[in-house]
Amino acid sequence: MHKITQRIYISVCLIGILVWSGCDPKGQPGAATDDKLRVVTTIGMITDIVKNVGGTRVAVTGIVEPGVDPHFYNLTPKDVQRLGLAHIIFYNGLHLEAKMVDILAKMSGDTLTVAVTDAVDRSLLLTPSEYEGLYDPHLWFDVKLWMQAVGKVRDALSEFDADNTDLYRSNAERYLTQLMELDEYVKSQVERVPSQQRVLVTAHDCFNYFGKAYGFEVRGLQGVSTATEVGIADVQELATFIAERRISAIFVESSVSSRSLEAVKAAVKSKGFDVKIGGVLFTDAMGNEGTPEGTYIGMIRHNIDTIVHALIGESEL
Repeated sequence: MHKITQRIYISVCLIGILVWSGCDPKGQPGAATDDKLRVVTTIGMITDIVKNVGGTRVAVTGIVEPGVDPHFYNLTPKDVQRLGLAHIIFYNGLHLEAKMVDILAKMSGDTLTVAVTDAVDRSLLLTPSEYEGLYDPHLWFDVKLWMQAVGKVRDALSEFDADNTDLYRSNAERYLTQLMELDEYVKSQVERVPSQQRVLVTAHDCFNYFGKAYGFEVRGLQGVSTATEVGIADVQELATFIAERRISAIFVESSVSSRSLEAVKAAVKSKGFDVKIGGVLFTDAMGNEGTPEGTYIGMIRHNIDTIVHALIGESEL
């Protein structure tokens, strides 16, 4: 987006926020007409944390829908309305929501606006060279690291709504126990893949935390951000890597077009090796609400099951 156009867009959005927020007092939880905290989140993985920790005390709305790439997402007028009426806004941070950053920053003076990744020790974050000093934002692929985001949500809800601190702590403890079990499940599935086969190739380079936590070599056609341009040289380089290493499967993503990986598959075949598309992984967005993949736990289980089945040549049940 051109800088002048972007400034005009941000100004219009902020005017909308001021108009809508002026129509509804927010300060304390009791101001909500249904006596629930109105919480707005960006990505589904954060929405899922808030649902689990907030329970019946919160009414949570996620902005970025299933299958939508948050790297490119522009706020709509309806999003602006929701943000203006929220008691708390939770977002990932680390520049994941690149086109929302300015608006979220300007809103922080009037609305509690929380980046869940602020809870994470910066020494644990990865710093891809393409990000020019910024961190890789895809923390949720390391389950233990993502558990720190749960603590951030718990603490923010407790601070804003102190009367229900015990509820938030109890809910968070239960959810964290489930995530510990999820982490163990991922590790047990990984053990089924011989170490030399633990290579994960996807459309964009978003699995680095997964690779570090669970012992996978990770390669993406695009960089950490899906805004990275892909050229013929990139396709050929990845195809050569796959053919030389004889990698059995590569994976498309639910929120990224499969076209570029289909080109890689064709390029690999031209080099005398056949690689299959091992399945669809949920990366920057979860599945549809009401499906197993529409929850964080279900999404992670789907991903690891898909990866393992494809790499060891086992049909999914």
